[in-house]
Amino acid sequence: MTAIDERPTTTRPVPGRPAHRLARFGLLRDLERPRDMVANLGPNWYSSIMGTGIVGGAAATLPIRFPGLRVFGTVVWGLAAVLLVLLTAAWAVHWIRHTETARGHAANPVMGQFWGAVAMGVMTVGAGAGSLGGPVLGEGTAVAVDWVLWSVGTAIGLVTTAAIPYLMITRGEVAADGAFGGWLMPVVPPMVSAANGALLVGHLPAGTGKETMLLACYAMFGISLFATLAILPQIWNKLVVHGQGPAATVPTMWIVLGPLGQSVTAANLLGTQARGVLPEPYATGAEVFGLLYGVPTWGFAMVWMALAVAVTVRTARQGMPFALTWWSFTFPVGTCVTGTSALAARTHLPAFAWGALALYVLLVLAWAVVAARTAHGSVVRGHLFA
Repeated sequence: MTAIDERPTTTRPVPGRPAHRLARFGLLRDLERPRDMVANLGPNWYSSIMGTGIVGGAAATLPIRFPGLRVFGTVVWGLAAVLLVLLTAAWAVHWIRHTETARGHAANPVMGQFWGAVAMGVMTVGAGAGSLGGPVLGEGTAVAVDWVLWSVGTAIGLVTTAAIPYLMITRGEVAADGAFGGWLMPVVPPMVSAANGALLVGHLPAGTGKETMLLACYAMFGISLFATLAILPQIWNKLVVHGQGPAATVPTMWIVLGPLGQSVTAANLLGTQARGVLPEPYATGAEVFGLLYGVPTWGFAMVWMALAVAVTVRTARQGMPFALTWWSFTFPVGTCVTGTSALAARTHLPAFAWGALALYVLLVLAWAVVAARTAHGSVVRGHLFA
């Protein structure tokens, strides 16, 4: 079972055998036993936390505000936080009871890529705590939670950035047409660390520590950026030379938007923090870089989004089965929201402000559809756990 193949398997209760108690209430009715829900639980499930958390976090960045927006964002962030706790507990049980399966996921050339989702899911919830959790948790506690989750996510992300490509290189199990958007998942976490870390720089006292944190975030920006530049041509080659592949993999085209949008966000947030931390002319240069890097990258992201929409619509007309890969429609779009919002703050142009709002509407619609389908396939049916 891979991260792509999420169709129902032979998990439906045997005819004539009494259904488990939850099935009598319409829950997990495709599973023979409730405990089967952790038997094949992979790291790709953390993409649901990424997608949910970014809906809340992106709401806090929108340049155009309206009543109820912050409350909505806080509620969705809270949901992501609850999901993080529940999923992490379930995944711990999976590792204890099904250790060989869990190790197989890490070695799988497709599922292994989604270890990056673990790091990003953790940091997305942490960033939401910092930007939205103050009134709920208290400012001090919210910042502390942000620091802890950022640190954990950053550590995991730096490992996946090196370890997953190493396994791909040394095990040689990748087919000539094996490249897909999921290859970016292990290398995007440092970019998330750079963007979210920029928000934490402001909480540090002036001095060497603050400057070190800022430059460390720039280093992680570079790690993810250059890894993306190495992988993106391979994805393009696969799409053009070998075609789009199975319908269930098409949503992963949207993952390309992740490092693009997040890098625009990071470049501008770091540029803002550089003022007062770096000496001149570097502080001004950092702000200029946010604009001159951000706008061209944003332009390419919009073209890629148009391409992804066209391919997705074409595939949907032919039949595109639901799978957890559909969460690729959420977090990457969310990074485009935060990136566009960052450019709006940098330029004060209405075009970017309204563009951010339009992208946020798209994000919320995509999240609502995917979340509903996931809830039905997991809590109600249960086959997604198979």
